[in-house]
Amino acid sequence: QVQLVESGGGLVQPGGSLRLACAASGRTFSNYAMGWFRQAPGKEREFVAAISSGGGRTRYADSVKGRFTVFRDNAKNTVNLQMNSLKPEDTAVYYCAAGPFSHRKEDFGSWGQGTQVTVSS
Repeated sequence: QVQLVESGGGLVQPGGSLRLACAASGRTFSNYAMGWFRQAPGKEREFVAAISSGGGRTRYADSVKGRFTVFRDNAKNTVNLQMNSLKPEDTAVYYCAAGPFSHRKEDFGSWGQGTQVTVSS
């Protein structure tokens, strides 16, 4: 198992930006693809973005494509989610997860505790 801790959430106005970070410890971080998911109140946890173990492949949900960017630094055991042009519908708790390169939450075995992102004026 790899231990994950997210940070960087907060309150931002529509159109603003935030950068989320996920710090990993435990097993070799570079062995894992990483995913970002989010869960809004009363809704299912949904896929946001994923990045392969080496960082060469990325995948995004249609709802965030062109606005969000996922990137990682294997030397620092971190993965980040840069979120631009934020919308109120992006409001959710955001989670990072370690596993295979996938968009399915069921495929990920290690999860962080989540960080709240609120987009509101």
